[in-house]
Amino acid sequence: MAVSVIGAGDATAEETALAEEVGRLLGERGVVVVCGGLGGVMEAVCRGAQSAGGLTVGILPGYDRRSANPWTDVAIVTGLAEARNVIVAASGDGCIAVGGSLGTLSEMAIALKLGRPVVALRSWKLDADRLPSHARLTVADTPAQAVELLLQQIGARA
Repeated sequence: MAVSVIGAGDATAEETALAEEVGRLLGERGVVVVCGGLGGVMEAVCRGAQSAGGLTVGILPGYDRRSANPWTDVAIVTGLAEARNVIVAASGDGCIAVGGSLGTLSEMAIALKLGRPVVALRSWKLDADRLPSHARLTVADTPAQAVELLLQQIGARA
């Protein structure tokens, strides 16, 4: 099972702490963490997952594998810049958004369009009335709640 964790490369200290905890909790559950492979939320979630023995995959915007953060186990180069957001969103069975900027918003929209459940943790607030009926967007208050909500939605058991 894989979960895409998305968020800004220029994340706040609070967002990086939240992301690191999300990563640790996913790593403890044996869930593969997929992210954009760079800094901020991406680096923090990889660090957390690795600290718990988890596997991390970074979908990079350029062609240089060395641009991945040091906690990325598998670096996939794409040369697609922001278009890689489609790959990040599609590679997880679901998605956890931690904070984020416009790239995060695009990944959330792509995941929802693809029918992947999305859990927002201090992230974008979307108008539920405008979402298609198949879209599953929930809001979490803590990393533990975010992980539990998403794993329940994708059929994982504790």
